[in-house]
Amino acid sequence: QLQASGGGLVQTGGSLRLSCAASGFTLDGFATGWFRQAPGKEREGVSLISSSGGRTYYADSVKGRFTISRDKSKNTVYLQMNSLKPEDTAVYYCAADDGLLSATMDPKSFRYWGQGTQVTVSS
Repeated sequence: QLQASGGGLVQTGGSLRLSCAASGFTLDGFATGWFRQAPGKEREGVSLISSSGGRTYYADSVKGRFTISRDKSKNTVYLQMNSLKPEDTAVYYCAADDGLLSATMDPKSFRYWGQGTQVTVSS
């Protein structure tokens, strides 16, 4: 089970840190991603950390502002979001999979999903 948390309301330029805690299995060996879905839009990949934790990937829209990381001792993946913009407003989801053949942020490739957490950035 994946549990996402940390969303909230923040002003433009502010920061939030999302957490994705896994229970019942270890994230070690699972690629874990953060995704978001704004109203009326498709779910899109935001960031990915590889199964080893050694590689990270970001959507162009968040590069330089968001940082994904993993704490093995807490079995948790984080998404530090800085310099937030109104266009970052969305429901954010975390997902994991241990069967990816390559690094991808395509939501269709991930089998295990947490519930969403709302992020709202006011202008």
